[in-house]
Amino acid sequence: MARRPFAIDLPHARPTSAAARYAVAALLALGCAALAAPVPAAVYKWTDASGRVVYSDQPPPGNVQSETVHSAAPPSNPNAVRDMAAKELEFKKRQTEAATKDKKVDTQRAEVNKVAEQCQRTRAQIRQLAAEQIALVRYNEKGEAVYVDDATRRKERGELELWVKANCPN
Repeated sequence: MARRPFAIDLPHARPTSAAARYAVAALLALGCAALAAPVPAAVYKWTDASGRVVYSDQPPPGNVQSETVHSAAPPSNPNAVRDMAAKELEFKKRQTEAATKDKKVDTQRAEVNKVAEQCQRTRAQIRQLAAEQIALVRYNEKGEAVYVDDATRRKERGELELWVKANCPN
């Protein structure tokens, strides 16, 4: 059997099953990926006092001039934390403004409903005062029944109509 030069034939080192071959392939791929990963630290180059060129991941001691051969990759966005905090602050501000606006709308709606109810009651009183054929009775401080005369009816009805004109729509 002819062999190629520099070929290594180790039959006992070969994986025997498909699962073992996949495991070996996965480990090799993982090892290659680890070796291909970028170096996160900076590499400095300088010449020491005896004239030797020194490479290190630490900057040179003292006041020695050096150059950076390889530096760490800059972060994708150095202001990412600040930008995220600003966006979160804006979001909270919008939420607060929306809650304030909703509260204001609810308050206005309650006020409109209150005025509408007052207008409805006042109009009912005006109708009662306008029906002169029906006797109106009020009670004084002593609890005695007092009939309302026509002049008092007209006066109260006029006051209520003025209030409705000033405070009620339509």
